[in-house]
Amino acid sequence: MAYSLKFWLYALIALAACEALAGGSDSGVTPGARTVAGKISEWPVPTVNFPRDPAAAPDGSIYFAEKKGDRIARFDPKSRRFQEWDVPAGTLPNGVVVAADGKVIFGGFGNGTINELEPSTGKLRAYRTPSSGSAPYTLMLDAQGNAWFTERKSSNVGKLERASGKITEYRVGDGPYGVAVDKLGNVWVSRKSADMFAKVDPKTGTVTELYMGPGSQPRRCAVAQDGMLWVSLYGTGKLAKVDPVANKVVKQYELPGGPNAGPYAVNIDGRGRIWVSELQTDSVIMFDPRTEAMRVFRLPSRNSGVRNATIDAEGRYWYVGSYAGTLGVIE
Repeated sequence: MAYSLKFWLYALIALAACEALAGGSDSGVTPGARTVAGKISEWPVPTVNFPRDPAAAPDGSIYFAEKKGDRIARFDPKSRRFQEWDVPAGTLPNGVVVAADGKVIFGGFGNGTINELEPSTGKLRAYRTPSSGSAPYTLMLDAQGNAWFTERKSSNVGKLERASGKITEYRVGDGPYGVAVDKLGNVWVSRKSADMFAKVDPKTGTVTELYMGPGSQPRRCAVAQDGMLWVSLYGTGKLAKVDPVANKVVKQYELPGGPNAGPYAVNIDGRGRIWVSELQTDSVIMFDPRTEAMRVFRLPSRNSGVRNATIDAEGRYWYVGSYAGTLGVIE
């Protein structure tokens, strides 16, 4: 059977996209790579009421939650303008991701829902979790575009199958926090209060635990292109590399801010560099695993409170300062 050049071009593009998202993502955008000049820009967000959790969209815009204001916001980097959508009072939106189709998915920390916003129409669809008072927190998309999320108050990690609206929950233990999906489809959950990293096999529901050390407080996690997992250890000021197949900690790296720096957000760019925010030092660290070199970016705002971040298709690092009420970018 003969195929046109256009067919093969589209096939290669689709294959590249699937491989890029094979380990899960915070958006439907493949993180880019760039030479980082270190320029930092910040803008005050329109509703300064604990903003958090930015996510890059396919159109280049950045979405984030204005949690205590019950709003979802969008920033257009070209026009430098914001747009907002109200969500039902008491939703307390949290854990924003943007799917490849442009829909914005986020947790309802206050009302136990997973929500899907269509920005072009403002239409909002809510899915209630089976466990009451679940407090959905961190969200992640798997390779099929389904949303995985931690439930801070019900000891579960959940999965929303977007095509059917079905939610399945898996019990992982108290205090689930960050979530990542590895290259084999296993779901990893950091349990900050237990100093534990848990792996869930969605096919069997089996949970395997990995102890991260006393007082480590693993917070957020991400999967690199080579399949390795990277975890911020909030309690010890370190960044950990985990081999998900061997189920072991390969190495822990001390970060520049020291043991009390409070490493938090973890993101990985197109060059495989690990980006980590330090909550207590108002800094972002760029770490190159190949050379083990670290570069420190001091943020303009004091007491910024960067709890999560995203890397767009151009390789720019976007963050939200929850305390300072700012949206910022490092490029």
